Parts: sequence; C-alpha cells; structure tokens
Amino acid sequence: MKIISMIPARYAASRFPGKLMQDLGGKTVILRTYEATVATKLFDDVIVVTDSEIIYKEIEDNGGKVIMSKKEHDCGSDRIAEAVESLNIDVVVNVQGDEPFTDAASLAKLIDVFKDDDNKNIDLASLMVHITDEDEINNPNTVKVIIDQSDFALYFSRSPIPYPRDKNTGVKYYKHKGIYAFRKEALMDFYTLPMQTLEATEKLEQLRYLEYGKRIKMVETNVQGIEIDTPADLERAKKVWK
Repeated sequence: MKIISMIPARYAASRFPGKLMQDLGGKTVILRTYEATVATKLFDDVIVVTDSEIIYKEIEDNGGKVIMSKKEHDCGSDRIAEAVESLNIDVVVNVQGDEPFTDAASLAKLIDVFKDDDNKNIDLASLMVHITDEDEINNPNTVKVIIDQSDFALYFSRSPIPYPRDKNTGVKYYKHKGIYAFRKEALMDFYTLPMQTLEATEKLEQLRYLEYGKRIKMVETNVQGIEIDTPADLERAKKVWK
C-alpha cells in the first residue's frame, strides 16, 4: 500500500492572511509543519501543494518537495485531489499547513485504519479529540462531530452537537481535527461532485462526503495540538515551542 502525505498551503487564509509564513522559533510555520510530517517517517512521500509563489519558494529553498496548484480551489481536498490525480497511490493523508505540532502516533492510528480494512468499507478517516470546556463546545470555530457505535461520523457541525436538552445522559463532545486520510478513489469522487446545501451552509467540506454517502471513520486521539488560526494561536505556539 503506497501512502503519501499532502500538505495544502494557502497564503491568503481568511482569518489570518500569511500565517504560514509567520516565524515560529526561527523557521516559518509551513516549514515547521513540513519537517514535522517528514520526521514521522510514516509516508512514502511528503509534498506541499500551494497556490502561493512565496510558499513554493520557501519549501523549495529548504530542500522540500512542493507542487504549485494549477487552479483556484475552495478547499484543501480539491487542492490535494488536483495534485494526486496522476499519482499512483492508495491513500493520501492531508496534514494541515498550520499544524507544526503534528503528532506521529495520531497519524499512525489513521494509517492503521486502512491496513485493517480489507473490504474497503472506509472511504476516509479523520481525527477527533474529546473536549469538556463549555466555551470550546459552543465556539463555532471549533468543529464538533458525532459518531455511531462503530466510530463512523454521523454529522459535523459548528454548533454544539448533540444539543444537551437533557444534561444527565453523560454525552461526550468531540472536536474534529482537520487531518484526513483518504482512499484516492474517494478523494477523486469528491473533486468531481458539486457542493450540496449542508456543506454550503456550515462551510465544512467534510459534509460533502457524508451527503454523497461516503463513510468517514473517526479515530480518537488525546493530542490536542495547536492549530494556528489566529495571531493569538501563533503566540501560544511560540510559547510551547520554547
């Protein structure tokens, strides 16, 4: 089974433009993420795919592998799909460009899902973290996921799901971490299928998979990590890096 990692890297992030080129302990965020992913030694190849000449040059100048997107894309999955369309691979793991604290153990769990899936029941897999903080549960920037008895995703939302009408049921809340492992076929299907209403409403690309009947296996991890979405996240990351 050939498994590669693709790191989609947009320069013009809506909440924090240019965040991937910010300094984190003497290197840029995107270079830190690339190096951390390579250091896991889990992949046959690690490649950054970007729409930015600045990011392209940053990776290339530091001896990394990078591809320039040919098209404008609405989401990371589309950007990766374009990049892997002609590659002979089985599974591609999407590591977000703003995840410099990428955890090897969590990525290994994702990959293991496919090694045990002889019947190809799983189209893609992703990570989730148990959360208890009320502010985080209610924060629309924290994407929540609910799962069935076999840990397949039922729905993702920016709202608190399930809604706690009864607070005594012992329900667990899970935060979705945007790290995916795709079968190539599922990713290419995504690339050709039009966006539907749930994805358009919540602005969550993973809902397109569910709307078209794809099965997403969720894997629990205890590693929160730091996703650099805002300048405040970057300052927190700098403290952790030290």
